[in-house]
Amino acid sequence: MNLKKLALTLLIVISYNTYAQKCSCEDNFNWLKKNFEENDAGFQYVIDQKGLIEYQNHSALFAKKVKKINDLKECRTILLDWLHFFRPAHLSLEINQDYVNKTASQTKTEPAKNWEKLQITEEELKSRTSKNTQPTFEGIWSSPPYTIGVAKVNDEFIGYVLDVKGTKWSQYQVKFKMKQNLDKTYSAVYFMGDFSSQKFSNVQLIGSNFLKIGFISLKRVFPNNFKEDSDISNYLESLTAQRPFIKEISNKSVLLRIPSFNYSNKKVVDSILLANNKLILSKENLIIDLRNNGGGSDATFQKIIPYLYTNPIRTVGVEFLSTVQNNKRMQGFMADSDWSAEEKDWAKKGLEKLNANMGKFVNLNEKAVDEHRLDSIYVYPKNVAIIINENNGSTTEQFLLTAKQSKKVKLFGTTTEGVLDISNMHFIDFPCKDLKLGYSLSKSLRIPGMQIDGKGIQPDYYIDKSIPDQEWLKFTENILNVN
Repeated sequence: MNLKKLALTLLIVISYNTYAQKCSCEDNFNWLKKNFEENDAGFQYVIDQKGLIEYQNHSALFAKKVKKINDLKECRTILLDWLHFFRPAHLSLEINQDYVNKTASQTKTEPAKNWEKLQITEEELKSRTSKNTQPTFEGIWSSPPYTIGVAKVNDEFIGYVLDVKGTKWSQYQVKFKMKQNLDKTYSAVYFMGDFSSQKFSNVQLIGSNFLKIGFISLKRVFPNNFKEDSDISNYLESLTAQRPFIKEISNKSVLLRIPSFNYSNKKVVDSILLANNKLILSKENLIIDLRNNGGGSDATFQKIIPYLYTNPIRTVGVEFLSTVQNNKRMQGFMADSDWSAEEKDWAKKGLEKLNANMGKFVNLNEKAVDEHRLDSIYVYPKNVAIIINENNGSTTEQFLLTAKQSKKVKLFGTTTEGVLDISNMHFIDFPCKDLKLGYSLSKSLRIPGMQIDGKGIQPDYYIDKSIPDQEWLKFTENILNVN
């Protein structure tokens, strides 16, 4: 190593050691910028599209902003804004809660100690709402892990915490406030798990027992005397489900609801498909509801493929950017007790290939495109409908690209999020461990010929806003049953 490079290395080491003591936002930014440039698989792709000068101007602006910031939450927000120059998703920047707890204990502070409260007991609220003959916002609602009471105070509906198991919140602290607008709609301010506020303009009471505040769902616990029709009941069951399930919804159709393709759901998906195999194969229609499924693992949807298969499925691969930091993910896979011996062997061979091509993009498979063939084509289900919306991304979009190649499959809903081309996220702590960065390791070989990022996947049948969310399932089934 020459003297110039040695001096630069020593400077970086000294800088990081100093940073670890003071944790300034400027130091966070400098580390983030360098780390992202060296390790993110989508960095150079965006620079090639937008131009180096635009990136330099963007970074120079933020370099000035971070000098004035001393608050960790504000720093996190500004650094995330810098990251969004590259893409809206497959990126994350989160405050490390262990760091916050450690800092709080050292300074002997309590989060939200003086937070606003509404001290109406559960018994008082039940007494107040038990005689309601029409559903209103008032009552007791479940939004795991919270049980929330809602009471009208003056011209506002105030939601406050009744049960706080496993959270930082205290009983009776105000969780949200809803107010009626001039056009008779409602808007809300909702306080997230870390006590930060988020505003929502789309507040809906769906049916009698389902409250939707933006992307947050609450199910009524009390009063529990309001009945729902079957459409709304199916919608409530689907949208509030934490786990995948299968349900027969008519003599022609079966519903498969998958709220997430997280790897933790793989065993559940596999088991319910096995247990309901005869039911699925006896029905003309299979409807797969993927609304708000943001992705997960490709392994989770593999057992679904035989039910929709009609012809060979072609899957375009990805290339992984090989760096010392990125390749540590493979080491983590090899040490994971949940991985099989076969999977660990794949990771070992992949690591060897990556280490032999440092600084390059590496295809871990033998071919750029894999063609998947099955021996059987099921007569039933004859039609496979997949319900999608704007909250579908990542692995869910990969499943849709796979499913769309079948002659049986049609997509219903709205255009997906469009976050697939740059993927396979990896997470790493900042040197001071106050923040955690999530960035991407791979780039799809589809681009630029078939770009998904920023475009999304369009449905075959667009479900417009005149059709309420709770009627999407019925609309989809009606289309399938048209002869």
